[in-house]
Amino acid sequence: MHMDNVKQFSRFSWVLWLVFALLLSLLIGLSCGTVSIPLRELLNVLFGSASDGGVSLNSVVIHKIRLPRVLFAALVGAALSVSGASFQAVLRNPLADPYILGVSGGAALGSVVACYGDNNTLILAGVMVGSLASALLLFLLWLAPSDSVRNAVFWLAGNLANVRADWLPWGYVFSSIAFLLLWRKARVLDLFTQGEDCAADLGLDVGRARMQVFAVAGVLVAIAVSMAGLVGFVGLVIPHVVRLLWGPGHARLLPASALAGAAFLVLADALSRTVLAPAELPVGVVTALIGAPFFLYLLRLRGQR
Repeated sequence: MHMDNVKQFSRFSWVLWLVFALLLSLLIGLSCGTVSIPLRELLNVLFGSASDGGVSLNSVVIHKIRLPRVLFAALVGAALSVSGASFQAVLRNPLADPYILGVSGGAALGSVVACYGDNNTLILAGVMVGSLASALLLFLLWLAPSDSVRNAVFWLAGNLANVRADWLPWGYVFSSIAFLLLWRKARVLDLFTQGEDCAADLGLDVGRARMQVFAVAGVLVAIAVSMAGLVGFVGLVIPHVVRLLWGPGHARLLPASALAGAAFLVLADALSRTVLAPAELPVGVVTALIGAPFFLYLLRLRGQR
């Protein structure tokens, strides 16, 4: 009986580690910025035991500015990570990522349009859609007034500075629905990783299942893009790290990727706010500096095989 309890705890210990990492990242995200808030004052503000005027100012900073921002960062990171894990399973390609496939650039249109080809066609179509979307964005920026261009470029590079708190409930509701739909497809995603022929032999309608996964994952990407702009490489790096640590089964991989992706983007956003304070880097720049070398590493591994 004791051994059974130990095995049960070990089986779900990954949840505890990832929840702890997410909570720690949220505390770091709330305390870091142009104005640094000590941990004791942060906890006082969060749990309502503040009394003096200095902490009252910190309360405004935390509740009105930083708390919505870190919650948005967690949402966007989770959405991109889960969609990235889903794309990698369906395409059987470790380089698949919403940003690289052009799904981010096309705001999920590319994923649905591309569902009618084979895996190589999907990736090439994603690159095409991303290039077309980039060309259209450049054209719109050329037409835009000069004072609007900087804000648009900053947002396109990944930006959480202008999020609105009233978007938060809807973002979490729709993302949770999309996540649950994908999690119910965990067995289907496992079959895709064995190959489409194997999945078809086991009775899976490959075309229909692929369409469903891409459509739901596309919704997650659309939510993330609408809130934060183009944040690259989160959906590439996080599923790989989680897969190495906790295995390839998607019943575990998807929720673990959501928690790890949320923690990762909260920390990346905190870094973007502090490294050049009081100036602020787009969060997409930070994720690209981390993700681009990882992408090159994966390319090198594929070249060696």
